[in-house]
Amino acid sequence: MKKKLSNLGNPNIPTYNTLKEIIVKGTEMGGDHKQFAFLDKNKVEQSRTFNQTWREMIGVGTYFHSIGLVNQAKIAIVAENSYDWMLAYYATNMTRNISVPMDCKLSADDIGDQLIRCGCDALVYSDKFEGMVEEFKKNPDMPVKHYLPIDEFDNYKEIGYKLFDEGNTYVVDVEVKPDDLACIVYTSGTTGKSKGVMLTHFNIASNCSSSTRVLSGKHAIGFLPLNHTYAWVSALFACYILTEWGYMCDSIKSIQSDLKNQKPYNFSGVPLVVETIYDRIWRTARSTGREEILKKGLKISRFLMKLGIDRRRKIFATIIDNLGGNLSMIVCGGANLDPKYEIGMREFGIDVYNGYGMTECSPAITCNRPDKYKPGSVGVPLDCCEIKIHNPDEEGVGEIYVRGTNVMVGYYNDPEATAATFDGEWLKTGDHGRIDEDGFLFMVGRKKNLICLSNGKNVSPEELEDKISYFMDYVQEVLVYDEDEQIIAEVFLNEEDYPDARERIKADMKEFNKTVASFKRINKTIVRDEEFPKTTTLKIVRKYMTPKN
Repeated sequence: MKKKLSNLGNPNIPTYNTLKEIIVKGTEMGGDHKQFAFLDKNKVEQSRTFNQTWREMIGVGTYFHSIGLVNQAKIAIVAENSYDWMLAYYATNMTRNISVPMDCKLSADDIGDQLIRCGCDALVYSDKFEGMVEEFKKNPDMPVKHYLPIDEFDNYKEIGYKLFDEGNTYVVDVEVKPDDLACIVYTSGTTGKSKGVMLTHFNIASNCSSSTRVLSGKHAIGFLPLNHTYAWVSALFACYILTEWGYMCDSIKSIQSDLKNQKPYNFSGVPLVVETIYDRIWRTARSTGREEILKKGLKISRFLMKLGIDRRRKIFATIIDNLGGNLSMIVCGGANLDPKYEIGMREFGIDVYNGYGMTECSPAITCNRPDKYKPGSVGVPLDCCEIKIHNPDEEGVGEIYVRGTNVMVGYYNDPEATAATFDGEWLKTGDHGRIDEDGFLFMVGRKKNLICLSNGKNVSPEELEDKISYFMDYVQEVLVYDEDEQIIAEVFLNEEDYPDARERIKADMKEFNKTVASFKRINKTIVRDEEFPKTTTLKIVRKYMTPKN
């Protein structure tokens, strides 16, 4: 009999104190088992065992030590996702240095500004950024002393191996303490100037421990940008704690083929990925003339589920097979997920567990899980933290506060911003939400995005965006904002599947306005010809507005 995969976590996982402890113990447990699969620069698939990764990070880390990168030196990385990116990051953690992962999609000016602001000592970079680096070298204000091209990593490893074999065991011997600063992460928020979030080893390690205690799985694929903390918890350190292997996707554009080829049991992603997969399922059904068959299958499945009979993965075997045949769980975070996608994917036999987090919290704060799940919510808190609602209104909505071992120690060289973000030991997230009677958190929107009308009413644009997307299937992307006391909805439509979308939008928005309070009604609708600009985590840049004529 085929063993049924359980997504339940492992409550016996200990709380790790440092990232080095996670790596060392994970390597001991993983040994010669496969840890990573990836495409090399020639697009040839390669793989590494836990022991092989250990050997290579020892080589890189020993080389770092040999050129004087010790005692909390700041080592930045600006490169696309790659195996060597991970080696640089792991080696930095192992040697008690501070990692500064950079968003490689930022402009040269922004990256240079962050390098200067954090007083960076070394920069690891891919050949794509060679021109940028040459300009950095000419800047007298640039503090970087060592420029380390990824293309030279094989040489660095060989030098490191030789030194290690000759007795330089610094990487293994150096003590890393829980309170040591592990990284400075510049936020990629949708508004405002980025700030350097300071996270200690214990901040991240405790968050990884808590996350893997509530959710588990088998081998996965990863396509999240490695400079984001979400990728660390879901991939870089989860693989050591769970000793499971993962495939690093070459590009998010190849996710469909990667799912079929790598046959993962789970992956972590942002809402846009879940929405894309779900919409593609229905688009394929329509284009192949199988839409009615799919709808009939859903009716049968729903009836059986009411009787306690789960046949989802048999009834929708074709869909499952097109996603690799094994996919059973998607952990979603980074932005609001419309419940229709969450519920829709679960009806096909793929559990979607929506969560909530932020860089300042390493990043996971809450998450749904198999034993505690409520559609539309972002789950309950992990055991490394607690949450509360500050100054709730009559509906229980207020700012979300967090405290726990995963909460940052502050913003780098910015005591004013740090003080403004804390209320005693509580971190003020800037997000608004409510907690129901069962302890589940429901998101409402960002405090800084609230539309404050002259009549004293406050409107959450995120709330309206979610409702518009649910009300009108053909609205692919929407941004709500105010201009001169008018609430505007700017939309990008799915005209491929709904050719009449532009003709329908005016009448449908009029009907939509009947479903919301009068002060929340959309006064003007703008139809875009292109998708909205997005951050590297695929969130719409909220500061964007259509230029005025």
